[in-house]
Amino acid sequence: VVDPSSDDIQKIDDALDVKAIVGKGTYPSILEKANAAETDMIIAVTRNDETNMIVCQLASSLFNVSKKIARIRTKDFLEGKWNKLYNKSNIPIDVIISPEIEVAKSLYRRLEAPGALDNVPFANNKIKMLEISVEKNCPIKDIPLKNLTTKFPNFKANIVGAVRKDKFMFLKKNDKMIEGDSIYVVVSSEDLNEIIKAFGHQEKIASKILIIGGGNIGLHLAKMLETNLENARVKIIEKNKQRAEEIATELSSSIVINGDALDDDILKEANLEETETVLALTNDDENNIMACVLAEKNGPGKRTIAIVNKSNYSLLQSSLNIDDLVDPRMTTVSRIMEHVHKGTIATVYSLLDGEYEFIEAKIPEKSDLLNKNIKDSNLPENIRIGAVVRKNKVIIPRSNFSFEKNDLIVCLAKREHLKEIEEIFSVSSI
Repeated sequence: VVDPSSDDIQKIDDALDVKAIVGKGTYPSILEKANAAETDMIIAVTRNDETNMIVCQLASSLFNVSKKIARIRTKDFLEGKWNKLYNKSNIPIDVIISPEIEVAKSLYRRLEAPGALDNVPFANNKIKMLEISVEKNCPIKDIPLKNLTTKFPNFKANIVGAVRKDKFMFLKKNDKMIEGDSIYVVVSSEDLNEIIKAFGHQEKIASKILIIGGGNIGLHLAKMLETNLENARVKIIEKNKQRAEEIATELSSSIVINGDALDDDILKEANLEETETVLALTNDDENNIMACVLAEKNGPGKRTIAIVNKSNYSLLQSSLNIDDLVDPRMTTVSRIMEHVHKGTIATVYSLLDGEYEFIEAKIPEKSDLLNKNIKDSNLPENIRIGAVVRKNKVIIPRSNFSFEKNDLIVCLAKREHLKEIEEIFSVSSI
């Protein structure tokens, strides 16, 4: 890890088993000190787009690093005719990560499945991982998992784990879901609404949406809503007058209001009372939390979602009655991790600060899993197979399910078992 801040590097050096170097990544001497010549991959995620581009250029030209990932935020570098800039003969970046676009996509998925806390697509959108809250009226709580299909024959999903009292636990067939749990469920996209209903959630997709903060995340989200939700009536409150005018010209049907979202008059102008969902997406964690608390006070029953960069705010979520706190950093980390794993591993989604990961992977020709069923496969205990795609068909596997070549699986694993997963799904040592 290279960073100009000696304080940040000291923290990393104390907490993690990595080589930490103080310096600028744009200096060839610093990259040489970091042993760039023997590096498989370089990940440039500074706050400055141009710095990230130069790091990738140096890594390629001077040290022949084979894979280069860069965080790029500026619209001019991402859209239109200029995005053809990134190739071996120009600026050699293999993967571009745009945090704001990734977070906007994540927020849109939450709006798309309103009964779920999270909704992540796998296998070209054939499979969804849902995070669902178990509430008082949940008809399937307090039932051993092995009895679920007896009582609810249409329950076609795999419950792979739960967060209970701030601790994650894998759920086994004799375990029950209890009120207050956050449950992770893997389901075929076709059955998504049925499964959400089975948990007692009947929420409809919101059409009256208020976005607080017209930065890049708010703008990208508003564009997605305009494009994909026909009945969406979107309003955006943006404090900066110039920015409010800029985004108003980029949006077709959304209404942009210039003002402070913590001001009662501005909230009245935005018709907060009629709003169904409020998303607070400014750069200020405290403002986002306050805006959600005010929204809830002004009209109980609204869905409130806030972006927060400080992880300790999650402890306040239930006491403040905010429905969802989203950490933009974990969304970005998940996207980067897709490209770090070896073998046939694809989509990755990180949970609980990366302690657990949802992974999509293909069974290769020489895999030890071939023709074995789940119960006899000797998979590590802290791995759960959620769903399998075979010849375009989604299968929710039981313990007697037998793996075949080219099966695409979605599983949940503890981070310490990722090496074993990489070995199982590696075609050859990479």
